[in-house]
Amino acid sequence: MSLVDHLMPLLYRVDPETAHNLALKGLSWGIVPPVEAQPDPLLKSRLWGIDFASPVGLAAGFDKDARAPGPLLGLGFGFVEVGSVTPRPQPGNPKPRLFRLTADRAVINRMGFNNAGHAAMAARMEKFRAGPLGKGIVGINLGRNKDSTDEVQDYVLGVERLGALASYLVVNVSSPNTPGLRTLQDRGPLTTLLSAVKVARDRLANRPPLLVKIAPDLAQADLEDIAAVAADVGIDGIIATNTTISRPDSLSDPQKGETGGLSGAPLRGMARDVLSDLYQLVGREVPLIGVGGIATGADAYARIRAGASLVQIYSAMIYEGPYLAAKVSAELAALLERDGFKTLSAAVGVDHR
Repeated sequence: MSLVDHLMPLLYRVDPETAHNLALKGLSWGIVPPVEAQPDPLLKSRLWGIDFASPVGLAAGFDKDARAPGPLLGLGFGFVEVGSVTPRPQPGNPKPRLFRLTADRAVINRMGFNNAGHAAMAARMEKFRAGPLGKGIVGINLGRNKDSTDEVQDYVLGVERLGALASYLVVNVSSPNTPGLRTLQDRGPLTTLLSAVKVARDRLANRPPLLVKIAPDLAQADLEDIAAVAADVGIDGIIATNTTISRPDSLSDPQKGETGGLSGAPLRGMARDVLSDLYQLVGREVPLIGVGGIATGADAYARIRAGASLVQIYSAMIYEGPYLAAKVSAELAALLERDGFKTLSAAVGVDHR
């Protein structure tokens, strides 16, 4: 039995946020050994001029302040997304604000963009980029401060301060835990925001890909607006989806009524449907990253067939452990091979063809 196997039950004995912080510290201290196996070559893909060894990434929220991007890449992730990060440090919402719905293999959070701010992340990312794993694919997810009086400027500042350190940038307008944030998904505000952010991105020498992360709680008309904005502004990708404010009837855990965003297994179908609908609007012109309820290779494969070029996991690691990415990648490769695909790219959106 490995050290990790001994530690997992101990983490369940403390509250979820404490467990999360301990897990992050353990990774940064090197307590969790890296995986030895390399991803199957079948999983290789090239997107935005970036070579991904595996399409399975870590979603934003786990490492808000870029404390352990190197160790996280070592767990078998093809890429890692850090953040969400805001210009100024902020404590987030009052505790408790993170809840395990164990019976539902789900999580509810109302964290509220708790993070140490741009300066702290920049210092850590500079150190990471100068280290042995510095060429690893690490995206940076940008948010706005809760008390901001100029939300567009918050995102522009993120691009200017952190863009040179990012493999890609994400404009997060879909967290349900910052008041008013989701209204930025409306066509007018979204056009204004993404246009300003893109101008700032275009000034950078490295010009990292620019993506937007959307909510699952959107009507078809909303998706059509987002697809139109993406095309008009010329952003590079869309992440679908963030957490949901809905509560499916299937939930059975006593904590299901807690306020916040729901993630994990109950989000699987909703997130897949949004991604599928979005792919039918944008096709391969705007690459998609699928996230929400992915816990197995079959989940990842279904999302890729529905139109995702890459996928991300997070909540399932709470229940499956730190090596889930390597397991999902291996299962995904086996499914691609079973169905005769010679490349990952050939399977993207195949359910629509």
